[in-house]
Amino acid sequence: MSMNVIQSAPPWIRSRRFDLSFVAVPVALAAVSGAIVLARPDLFLLVLALDIWLLGFHHVVATYSRLGADRDSVREHLGLITRLPIAVLVAVLAVGLGVGFWALTTVYLYWQWFHYTRQSWGIARVYERKSGGPLPENPRLFAAAFYLLPLWGILHRSHQSPDEFLRVEVKTIPVPSWLVTIVGASAILAMLGVAAARLIAWRNGTLPVMHTVFFASHLVIFAAGYLLIGEIDHGWLVINVWHNAQYLAFVWHFNNRHAAEASTPTFIQQMSSGDRVVLYFALSIAASTVIYLTLQLTLALIVAPIIVYQTINFHHYIVDSRIWKVRQKPLQATLGLPS
Repeated sequence: MSMNVIQSAPPWIRSRRFDLSFVAVPVALAAVSGAIVLARPDLFLLVLALDIWLLGFHHVVATYSRLGADRDSVREHLGLITRLPIAVLVAVLAVGLGVGFWALTTVYLYWQWFHYTRQSWGIARVYERKSGGPLPENPRLFAAAFYLLPLWGILHRSHQSPDEFLRVEVKTIPVPSWLVTIVGASAILAMLGVAAARLIAWRNGTLPVMHTVFFASHLVIFAAGYLLIGEIDHGWLVINVWHNAQYLAFVWHFNNRHAAEASTPTFIQQMSSGDRVVLYFALSIAASTVIYLTLQLTLALIVAPIIVYQTINFHHYIVDSRIWKVRQKPLQATLGLPS
């Protein structure tokens, strides 16, 4: 197969305008958030509150909009909607009350890192399929470059051994400096290998441009969030803003395409149509605000807020790992990906 297939295939998830915004806007929001808290650490809680309110709450609600988009979705994911939340709540209560709240924070530190990395990998896979042909480098080399930088980052954070994460006690896995160095060197070598292959592809006119641009944004954000920014909370904020904004745009895109397939679109699908994007996000923010305020005024008065929020987070992580597998045929069809 000629590598020119990559050059001639449509490279967009949706359109040139959407895709460029999809990559650039989350990076810009993350950069602005990071710049603010680095320049004014006293504004961290304010920026965090805005992130949680405008992006974080909406992010989680967006997942549930995917589960309940229509009757077929509800039937397909009934166990994730009904039984799984109870199981996660029981597990969180057992760990939080039996071991300590620090254990929940520690689990969150590592699980959110894995969740963010896997979401990014999934989007890279979508762009790979959209490129229309094989990547310029060996797939194992690309996977190594993609995963080793985040691994280097979390090992670096673990080696730092912070006492707190998001103002809550945390205990990290002991990591020796030599391991951080070895993984870091391996990550750099893998990235150089990919860069060399991409440069050759560019010269040959076969570079998968959007895949390369997204991969570059992945590297920049993980390097900034875990390696370049010394304070763990500030680094986490950068990558969290990026992750949330990216996810919201992707879920809207999915719901929009799913609505086009429906003979009788549901309310969620109608709100996801192209000419109602502003209304969609406004209603989503309003709904997520009401839901979280209700939780704050009810469950959070009975048990510690960390129990409530980590139950929601962990349930969301499990659900996402089940419903966004790019190899699933229905998902490929909705996203317009070649099987």
